[in-house]
Amino acid sequence: MSSPLVTLARKCKGCSRELPAEILACEQCHTLVHAEELERLSAAAKALEKQQDWQQARENWRKALPLLPRESTQSVWIQDHIHKLQAAADQADAQHTRSKWASKLGPLAPLALVLVKAKTFFLTIFKLKFLLSLGAFMALYWKIYGAWFGIGFALMILIHEMGHYIDIKRRGLPAEMPVFLPGLGAYVSWKALGVSGETRAAVSLAGPFAGWLASVACALLWWKTGNGIWAALARSGAWLNVMNLIPIWILDGGQAVLVLNKAERIVILSVCVLLALSLGEGVFFLVAAGAAWRLFTKDIPEQPSRVTTAYFVGVLACFALILWLMPGQGFGNR
Repeated sequence: MSSPLVTLARKCKGCSRELPAEILACEQCHTLVHAEELERLSAAAKALEKQQDWQQARENWRKALPLLPRESTQSVWIQDHIHKLQAAADQADAQHTRSKWASKLGPLAPLALVLVKAKTFFLTIFKLKFLLSLGAFMALYWKIYGAWFGIGFALMILIHEMGHYIDIKRRGLPAEMPVFLPGLGAYVSWKALGVSGETRAAVSLAGPFAGWLASVACALLWWKTGNGIWAALARSGAWLNVMNLIPIWILDGGQAVLVLNKAERIVILSVCVLLALSLGEGVFFLVAAGAAWRLFTKDIPEQPSRVTTAYFVGVLACFALILWLMPGQGFGNR
């Protein structure tokens, strides 16, 4: 990817501070060095979008990326927008291809169009590996815990994974439907495509947040009906999601902690110790132990991520509330 070189500013236009030649934004007032060029590229890209010239608009946005700090909000937005424009271009090409074939098929064109749409629908909604793996996953827990708890538990895992999937898709990024590994867990395969660390962290925490919403729904059903199965599902879902927040690489917490500096990792450690002592829930000690270990790894960034820290702590607190309100201890109590 290349773009025309722009004359580098020596002084910040916002605060008149002397700037190094390679800097892209003033460290003092955060004014963008290439603001005028970025505005020109943005205006040109938006004009091309109005003309539905998706490919050229995409190229203009791509030229803007080297002029922005990689982790900036503007850079992340442009990267997401580029993917959306590519999707629009692909859709336009597909429509053009369908129109071309329709003109050749003549009276058979309506039938061909129905078949194409049906194929797209079934490939999107009924992904074979998604359905088969979910069925096997549900069957296993049905066998272990019985029908009601087994099905409910599998559905709560599904809601957790759909939290990841929906958060990825709303950002315009490619993702596949969840795949379930009976007895082990589940995962959503997606392509980060150069997104920021904070975006990766947000996607990782979206799964536990969705899992918390599922636990809340079960807790409300328990409160309304008095049926202990709902309390067991609420507690089990909360406990398992807290386990998933342990900051080791294979779990969601491991991805989220990558953008937290040392002080923020200490915050997570302290909060988890406090919750463990207050509630008598040992699972929070496991998260605390993971956070303690991550104080000595070599992946600690210099810059803080207060948004991710607040998100992480907030999700932990939400699960602590569920565990406090639900009867039992540990992984559910039926």
